[in-house]
Amino acid sequence: MSLLVNVLAATGAASAESKNLLENSGSYAGAAGWDFGTKAQTKKNKAPAYFSLKADDGNYRVTIEVGGSYAANTTVRCESRRLLLENVATKKGETKTFVFTVNKRSPLLSDGSSVKIKPREKDYLNWDDKLTFEFNGKAPAVKSLKVERADDAATLFLCGDSTVVDQEAEPWASWGQMITRWFDAGVSVANFAESGESTSSFIAENRLAKVLDMLKSGDFVAIEFGHNDEKDKGDNAGAYKNYADNLRLFVEKVREKGASPIILSPTARRWFNGAKITNTHGDYPQAAKSVAEELGVPFIDITAMTTEMLEAVGAEESKKLYVHYPAATFPNQEKALKDDTHFNPFGAYEVAKCVVMGLKAVNSPLASHITSDWQDFNPAKSDNADKFVWYGAPDPDTLKPDGN
Repeated sequence: MSLLVNVLAATGAASAESKNLLENSGSYAGAAGWDFGTKAQTKKNKAPAYFSLKADDGNYRVTIEVGGSYAANTTVRCESRRLLLENVATKKGETKTFVFTVNKRSPLLSDGSSVKIKPREKDYLNWDDKLTFEFNGKAPAVKSLKVERADDAATLFLCGDSTVVDQEAEPWASWGQMITRWFDAGVSVANFAESGESTSSFIAENRLAKVLDMLKSGDFVAIEFGHNDEKDKGDNAGAYKNYADNLRLFVEKVREKGASPIILSPTARRWFNGAKITNTHGDYPQAAKSVAEELGVPFIDITAMTTEMLEAVGAEESKKLYVHYPAATFPNQEKALKDDTHFNPFGAYEVAKCVVMGLKAVNSPLASHITSDWQDFNPAKSDNADKFVWYGAPDPDTLKPDGN
């Protein structure tokens, strides 16, 4: 499949208006194949432009040319706010071309069964029948967009909970939708994580089955759970019982498909005791490490890295990594948001950098696909939150994600 779309952005500092669309392939004949009216574009806040095209499950290589007739600054995200390009500045008359690969999925499995998605997920861009791009930024300009199948790309599948998921709405964010920023076109990220998931529920809801349905030899599967497993009750609950057994099952099934598993410990909660972070995860980080060592699986200790990052910035400054906002920061927000588990975009961006450093530390083949503008990251010296630039998507939702 190959589709060529030309987008001529209108002059204006706050919005990108589509002027001309050219379909270059018979694969999507007629207006039913694509539209510029997805999601927020039809609502009151029209700052970002959304472009969608119908697409089957799989990976798609995207060639995008940004810039054009005016000085522009463009951010590109895909599906449920997956960051791909950030704050790309172009002078008047200048364009820049980028290539990356994105993943499209639906709930349906090849055997006719489906992922048991939750009611709130039914309207998520990640699960519909379209591949959707969000053009955002201070003055976005997109001149051309080419989308074609990329069956040769390796896929990094993500299995996890609310700290990994592609959060659908501001001000929530997770590392899975930020790590997309740091891979070249040889890797596509397929984030199957969902808020509130444990290893058991992820299996029961056919999420693992869907990953295995799409998984191919040479792919990778990153597995990060713990926040919700530690709340499980029952005779077999526990870090070294059900949780460890389920991690072994994940590894076994992934390897049967010729793919490579990676185990991560859970992100730290922002629970300070003086200047130190309290370990709220009990034995779960160590259990994840033990299973990884037992099975010879690469292990990334995100618990340790996020703990180091939090302690380095301190109790007050670390609020800037999480969803801590005074009342009335967002429309219809009557109460202050104080969440010490879920990250905001800046926090998710920093955790994603921790994961990239973890991939490098375990010598993952994925590290060879890190973008050329990557700079190594030290959790003890994280970025300045006040210098982080993020243009929010429309229609924020202050309802807390499942899980804690």
